[in-house]
Order: sequence, then structure tokens, then C-alpha cells
Amino acid sequence: MALAELRGRVARRLVEGGRGLAPEEWADHLVRVLPERPSRAEAERAGLLRAGVAALSVRPGLPPARVADVARELAVGERQLRNLFTDGVGVSPRHFARIDRVRHVLTHAPTSPWGELAAASGYYDQSHMTADFRTLMGVPPRSYFTGRLPSATPAGPPAPRGGEARHGRPARAERGLRAWPGRAGPPPPWPRR
Repeated sequence: MALAELRGRVARRLVEGGRGLAPEEWADHLVRVLPERPSRAEAERAGLLRAGVAALSVRPGLPPARVADVARELAVGERQLRNLFTDGVGVSPRHFARIDRVRHVLTHAPTSPWGELAAASGYYDQSHMTADFRTLMGVPPRSYFTGRLPSATPAGPPAPRGGEARHGRPARAERGLRAWPGRAGPPPPWPRR
């Protein structure tokens, strides 16, 4: 990752002050810009994030934690928890929990039956686990573990917008077709009486 892509006040100071410096001057620049230790607010945010990650991770013998319960336990609002996760982890708390459950499935699948694994990972049932796994991994668990993975395909062109509908054809109104079959003008006002 390029230094310019990093976010935050300290990263901006590093980039702005480091432009045009020779490589041997960077060490002195880093010492001047980087704080010796994180500020109290940054340390508190990091502690909240660690606690949130621990609470939303799969815990053996405990039911999965809900985001609202974790926020209440940490004495923060759900929005603040979501922002904290987005900044610190890169995904929302709910998406993090889904990823962690699938990670748990990936780790324990060779040694556990599917039903027990689903319950231990915090899913309601095996079909819920399979659907979540398929959404995140692209294939159901059995296909993944037997090596039947989808073939890699390049991303296609973006979906057509505006005047063109599917397959390069003009939209219905532009082809001379009425938007409301059997009617000459615009649709009647609703509700009809």
C-alpha cells in the first residue's frame, strides 16, 4: 500500500512533509512526525475495537453476539460501533461476524460433522451455514472442500444505463412502444375510482 493511500492525520503529515526528501532523510522525518505513543483517545478506540472484535468472534459454547448487544456492552451507540469497525477493520460489525463464522467453518470443517459445525459456529441450522458460506465463498461448503470451485471469470462491462436496455436494445419507450399497453397517454392517477 502506498503511503499516500493511508488515512489519518499522522499519515497526511508523513506524506506532506516527506515529499522531496532523500531516502536518508526519511528516518529523521519519521522520528519528528510519528508520535511516541498513541493518544489517549486513539488508545481507547483501539481498546473498544479489540473488545468488539472479541465479542463478535465465534466463541465456543456461547451464542453469537448481536451487534446491538455488543454496542450496549461497550457503552457505545450502534453507529459509533459501525464507524469504529469500518475505520479499524474495513467492514461493518455484522459483516465481520459473518466472515468470522465462515472462517470458523473453514478451520473446523475437516474434523466436524456439518450440523454440529453449524451450531458451533453460531448458525441456526446447516442450511443457514451453507447459504452464508455460498454468499461469501461463491460455492457451498461441500463443493469448496472437494475442490469444485467456480472458474475465474473476468468482470464484464457495467450494466447499461439510461436509454439502453439489456442486449443493447433501446428502452421500451424509445422503440416506439407504449409504456402502458392499451393506453395512449400516461397512466391514470392512483388510486382509481
